[in-house]
Formats: sequence, C-alpha cells, structure tokens
Amino acid sequence: MTMSTVEFQDDNFAEEFRDLDVSSAEIFSKEFDDCTFINCDFSEAQLCHCIFEDCHFLKCNLSVIKVDASRFLNVVFEESKLSGIDWTKAAYSDVLLDAPLTFLNCVVDYSSFYGLTLQTLVMRECKACDVDFRESDLSQADFRESDLTDTLFRHTNLSSADFTLAENYTIDINVNTIQGAKFSRYEAFSLLDGLDITLVD
Repeated sequence: MTMSTVEFQDDNFAEEFRDLDVSSAEIFSKEFDDCTFINCDFSEAQLCHCIFEDCHFLKCNLSVIKVDASRFLNVVFEESKLSGIDWTKAAYSDVLLDAPLTFLNCVVDYSSFYGLTLQTLVMRECKACDVDFRESDLSQADFRESDLTDTLFRHTNLSSADFTLAENYTIDINVNTIQGAKFSRYEAFSLLDGLDITLVD
C-alpha cells in the first residue's frame, strides 16, 4: 500500500491518520489530542516541542525518532517499532506519573530511559533488548511477557514491578530496588547471578 503525506494542523483533535509517510520529516510545535495513527511511518522524524495526549499508535514505525522537548501523556503504542529512541530528550512533568507511556507488543530495542521517573510504565509483550533503564524510577512498571535481553538495570527502582513471564533479564539485587516485585519462578533464578553463591541440584 502506498503511503501518503500530510501537513499537520497546529492543533489536531480526535483525528485518525492512516497510512501516512512522515519519515525524516521535521514536525514542530504541533498538538495531538485523542488522535489515532494507524500504519504510519514516522521513522527518523524529528518531533520538536510537540504534545501527544491520549493518542494511540497502531502498527506504526517510529524507529529513531527525535523527541526533543515533546510531551507524551497517556499515549499507547501497539504493535509498533520504536527502536533507537532517546526518551530522555522528551519533556516530562509530574503529570506523567498519572499518565504513563504504554507499549504493547512493540519493538523498543536500543532505546534509553536513563534517569527518568516513569512509575506505572507499561511495556508488555515487547522486545526490549539493549534498553537503558539505569537510575530510573520504574516502580509499579509492567514488563509482563517481554524479552529484556541485555537491558540495563542499575540503581533502578523496580519496587512492585511485574516481570511475570518476562525473560532474559539480568537484575543485580545488590544495586537495584526490587521490594514487592513479581517474577516467574524459573526466570527469577537469574536474580541470584550477582551473589557469591553456588547453586546445586
């Protein structure tokens, strides 16, 4: 299917955008409220000082987008590609604690959330390899059924986070906070890797 291009309005409310190609575009100071994006290509786009609130991205490609000073409030990404994004460049405020980012069955490899407060973050059934969560507050986050190969957790608050059926994570319990977190029984053995102990059958 051939994608089309669009010139966004400054304020976009309850719009549905389908099959758009805005790859490598520069998008400045646009607001999107309650908008839906379906099968759109934002790859390598530059989103500067934009606001996305109560938006839903479905089957979109947002890999390597720039999110400089943009806000994402109660945004859901579903079945989408979001590799190589530096989320630390986005704009954050206390409201984000009540309006989490949600990733459902997405690819978020090689992204950085370093030092962010993202309580109740949802990253469910995702491929999240080589993601940087160091120094972050991810208390009550939902990582259920995600592949966390080579993802970095260090001085990370994971209290009450849910890792049920997640796999391939390495979490050093000496340098992370995991009180109240949930882990599947067999994958939880990886939590012992940082301890100077020997396991025997």
